[in-house]
Amino acid sequence: MRPFAHFKTITEHRNLVCRYCFRLGLRWQGITHDLSKYSPAEFWRGAKYYLGYRSPNDEERIETGVSMAWLHHKGRNKHHFEYWIDYCLTPEGKVYFGGNKMPMKYVAEMFCDRVAASRIYLKDKYTDGSPLAFYEQSKSRILIHPETGEEIETMLRVLKEEGEEAAFAYVRSRLAGGPRREFADPDTGGNTE
Repeated sequence: MRPFAHFKTITEHRNLVCRYCFRLGLRWQGITHDLSKYSPAEFWRGAKYYLGYRSPNDEERIETGVSMAWLHHKGRNKHHFEYWIDYCLTPEGKVYFGGNKMPMKYVAEMFCDRVAASRIYLKDKYTDGSPLAFYEQSKSRILIHPETGEEIETMLRVLKEEGEEAAFAYVRSRLAGGPRREFADPDTGGNTE
């Protein structure tokens, strides 16, 4: 059990996300970000599986086969695409299981969360490309709405290719209804749309 180290890590992460959300004008989301991590259902599991260099939820999954802390967390925090997974309908009315489109304010908070998590866990190994690299490792296996996936990937790509200031300016623009950027697809040479 490492409750003090876990408390320090989640608080540093939450404070960084709060600062990022404030930069985007998402004050309430910044203030309330990840408060469920301090609940007994999440906190004590996090302290038990704390490693300091990655999420304790991963360690809990390895040891028990499931992360009860994560199941609790994702059901209470709308900035996680997993919160939005549900039964969906095709235009023809057929039901399938998948990701629903996230409102832009939660995609923006997800951007802040991913950048902050990368900074906290990678420490001095962090680069502006780290959050995109992490996303790219898993994107083919996740249930995220295609438009939401394009949004977060574009935000992370702007961060990697143009830096933090440009990325936050871009996310603020998207929150205000500005156009989505297009990048050349590295595999095909075409754009990502």
